[in-house]
Amino acid sequence: MIPKDYGKVELLLFDLDGTLLRSDKTISPVVLAALRDCRRQGLPIGICTARGEQNSLVFLRELQPDFLIVSGGALIKAGGRCIYEAAFSAEETRQMIQAAREICGAECQITVDTAAAHYWNYKVDPRSSEKNWSGSVYTDFSDFCQDALKLCVEIFETEQAEKLKKALPETDSIRFSDSFWYKFTKKDVTKETAIRKLCAASGILPDNIIAFGDDLADIGMLRLAGVGVAMGNALTEVKQAADIVIGSNDEDGIAEYLRELIGES
Repeated sequence: MIPKDYGKVELLLFDLDGTLLRSDKTISPVVLAALRDCRRQGLPIGICTARGEQNSLVFLRELQPDFLIVSGGALIKAGGRCIYEAAFSAEETRQMIQAAREICGAECQITVDTAAAHYWNYKVDPRSSEKNWSGSVYTDFSDFCQDALKLCVEIFETEQAEKLKKALPETDSIRFSDSFWYKFTKKDVTKETAIRKLCAASGILPDNIIAFGDDLADIGMLRLAGVGVAMGNALTEVKQAADIVIGSNDEDGIAEYLRELIGES
């Protein structure tokens, strides 16, 4: 589904992992070129990702988005200015980490996004294998005392995951389909609710957004947008929620769609 008049499009909104990013966690030069062409045509670019801002920086520097939704909807920026933030207090964060360790084991792997940094306690340093982790900070979380936008916990047993969710009733949680990681944000903080807040603050109409995604957390935003675009590599449920399915993240599907949108070959 290509809008007949792209002049009515107010925002192109992209998830990162599995969507703008290829499987090797890079952005295709072909996709980057298509995004630049769209920007030259006056189309604003937005990112809407579960990643924190700090471990997205290498991509944000390439993309220079006009709008940014990170940490699964907990932080929204427009033109580099924060317009919304939904953070757990330092005490809430401490209690969440404690609950995760009590339920999932003292050695469970955890990540925490704050407004200023991305923290992790992995046994293997992720910075050694992924350049996008270069700004992340190691901690054992033993005395962690900061407000947090998002907490993620690696949970291999479904029973443990359900138990942790029940122990954290004032959170919104979802599992990333390609791993055993579960995301926890403040209750009712999702990509969809963040987009509604962005629209209210900017005057953009949801019907004039084209949104691109691949995972369960993207379903709400694809349904909300005027045009919801699922990647060829997306989950079946995501494809069913979308208006159109394009090529995969490894096939420059986004570039092909955007060039058709703006009428360039």
